[in-house]
Amino acid sequence: MVKRFREELSSVIKLLCDGGYTGENFSKAVQDIIDAVVEVVKRNELHTFSVIPRRWVVERTFAWFEKFRRLWKNCERNLSTSRQMVVLAFVSLLLKRY
Repeated sequence: MVKRFREELSSVIKLLCDGGYTGENFSKAVQDIIDAVVEVVKRNELHTFSVIPRRWVVERTFAWFEKFRRLWKNCERNLSTSRQMVVLAFVSLLLKRY
């Protein structure tokens, strides 16, 4: 996706990812394509509660997405349609807060 939307993502400085995107190959590929730093936000492996820096940003974003029925599942055929639904969700959130 990063390679396909290289021009739209050219202003991205830092990419926050879930723990599934660990690995040097992924971060090096993103660095080469859009010149952005990849920051992996992992959950704590311990079974006790602790606040993980920047993890709340990822969790809050997913919680906002769940308020929109069309984003509960990825049922779109094209990546661009799914991307547009995410943009519309954020536009709707921003308009409600304005």
